[in-house]
This record gives sequence, C-alpha cells and structure tokens, in this order.
Amino acid sequence: MSKILFTKQEQEILKKHPYVKSVSKKAITYTDEFKAKAVKEYEEGKFSRQIFEDAGFDIEIVGIERAKSALKRWRTAYKENGIAGLEDSRKNHSGRPFKRELSIEEKYARLEAQNALLRAENELLKKIDLAERMLVKKKGN
Repeated sequence: MSKILFTKQEQEILKKHPYVKSVSKKAITYTDEFKAKAVKEYEEGKFSRQIFEDAGFDIEIVGIERAKSALKRWRTAYKENGIAGLEDSRKNHSGRPFKRELSIEEKYARLEAQNALLRAENELLKKIDLAERMLVKKKGN
C-alpha cells in the first residue's frame, strides 16, 4: 500500500471512473474487467503507464509506482490462477455467517473437519503429557 494519500478531491475524481470499484484515502479497488484488460495489454507489450493512461486514469493522481505494483500483482495472480486470480477475493470471503441452511453434505464436511482438528489436538496433548511424565521421571532419578 502506498504511503501517498489521496485528497478528497482526488478520491472524488477516481470514484467517477468506470474502472474503479471504490477508493479510500490509501487505496484504489479496480474492477475485475480492468484488471483483465490491463494484464492482456501488458502481454501485448504496453507499459503500465500507457495502460492506465489509455484507460482514462490521470497518472499524476494514481501514481506511476502504484500503477506498476498493481499490474505486477495482477500479472502474478493471473499466472497462478488464470482469470479467476484477478477477481476480488474479498467479495466471497466476508467472514459473515451463512444466512441459508447448510445442506447435509456441507454439515457433514464441517463435522469431518472439526473431528480431524479435535483428533490432532488430542494427539498433541498426549505427546505433551508423555513428555512431561518423562521429564518428571528424569528429575526423580
């Protein structure tokens, strides 16, 4: 994240841009469409500055380093996961509980995971208890 903060006026300008989802004083969240377009254009030989300017961004507001680092991050995500890597992962993992009822399969999978965790914890506690007993025996001799 950049140390350069956006002014209220710059935030308002950026909020009106069609390729911007949201803006705070510290960060810009771009649309998935723009990320995919930017990666494609970079692969065709365009530089990050040119990509952002062609998309209608004022590079003086966005900042050339911010544009370069964003494009680098998107290229890495694209290489690792394809087009799915460019999607905003926060929209699917808000941490809020489900409002719908879980299916039997989902409930079963959750219980299996919980059971595996409890078994691992139990094994760890057994090992700790055994190690403590061995230590007490050594001190007693």
